Amino acid sequence: MVSVESMSSAENRADAQLTHVDGYQLASVDKLLIDEYERVDRKSLRAYRLDRLRQQLKKHDYAGMLLADPLNIRYATDTTNLGLWVMHSPSRYVFVATDGPVILFDFTSSKHNSAHVETIDEIRPATPWIYFLAGPRVDEKAEAWATEIADVVRSYGGGNLRLAVDRVDPWGAEKLKSKGIQLFDAQPLTEQARVIKGPEEIHQHALSMRVCDLGIARMKQVLQPGITENQLWSVFHQTNIAHGGEWAESRLLTSGPRTNPWFQDTSNRAIEPGDLVAFDTDMVGPGGALSDISRTFLCPGKPASGDQRDLLGFAADQIAYNVSLLKAGMSFREFAELCWPVPERYVHNRYMMMLHGVGLVDEYPSIAYAVDFDAWGYDGVLEENMVVSVESYIGEKGGKEGVKLEEQVLITSNGAVPFSKSSLLNF
Repeated sequence: MVSVESMSSAENRADAQLTHVDGYQLASVDKLLIDEYERVDRKSLRAYRLDRLRQQLKKHDYAGMLLADPLNIRYATDTTNLGLWVMHSPSRYVFVATDGPVILFDFTSSKHNSAHVETIDEIRPATPWIYFLAGPRVDEKAEAWATEIADVVRSYGGGNLRLAVDRVDPWGAEKLKSKGIQLFDAQPLTEQARVIKGPEEIHQHALSMRVCDLGIARMKQVLQPGITENQLWSVFHQTNIAHGGEWAESRLLTSGPRTNPWFQDTSNRAIEPGDLVAFDTDMVGPGGALSDISRTFLCPGKPASGDQRDLLGFAADQIAYNVSLLKAGMSFREFAELCWPVPERYVHNRYMMMLHGVGLVDEYPSIAYAVDFDAWGYDGVLEENMVVSVESYIGEKGGKEGVKLEEQVLITSNGAVPFSKSSLLNF
């Protein structure tokens, strides 16, 4: 694993300050990571993403797309505003013309945040019509919103009234359709655009993972009997936020008997000597790049049991074997059928999928186990410059503990290359 001794001198100095978690302290930073992030060529990244979206629009013969999902807005414009709030209160949106301008509709009071982005041609005041902002005037505001969007489509669609949208409430959709606009699902387009990463996106993923690895190393350093799950988890998130990271998609860190079954949120449980401590980072790091890996530690104070070592060994074998299979040109079904065979006693608690795409968050594709393929799987092809995470959970139904591992990799012409330097074998 990434030990303190193997880190850069800056990281060594930073870790030396993390001697306890009981009192308040500022999270130290590795300035080299921050400086390197500032060197990401964001103009190149933005141009690449916009071109990917427009390729999809041309392929499907749409006049443009209207995006309200904050993650799609970010992909299209490299902008964010009010973070998680707009994820549950949709109130800003962007129109991307197939042949025409990119128009961002944003809060008037904060449009200055996006004024520097060269790929945005115009910033207009948004017309939010969620109840919180419109109250009893929802219908009036939705009508004004639909009128403006229909006018934009007519102005830049060249007579094409086919509009891809990703998120719109039904009454807004009806108002658009009443104005002659034909609506189609934008999500397949945005997912397909996002699936192949450009050079700057790959660079950004690598930087985010270095922050993730540093957070994991710090967690391992402070893990001791008596620390709570929430305290330990906070060390990881301190590290992410201190380096310009943003949030975590989940709160999956558990210990001892709470490691089986998986998918339990972190708690105030005090970790005991010899407990397994399993976690899934789900970390949205600097620049919004997801770093999604899982590791399992052993709390000091008691040696690992034979059962614990078996759980870890099986999970590590599954990850290593399945990563070794990955190559550009392989179909999803082929991958599922060739994968490591899960021992029967662990099948019931197997992870929900074998592999999923990674970008701003979890993204297309999601590959089912062979046994689940007919129920919910779908086929496709792995391509060069996809970023994916390979999953494993090993734990018996009703078992005492379980092990969660996950590795994030870049698919290249020569196979899969892991982003993380953190070892899968931590005890």
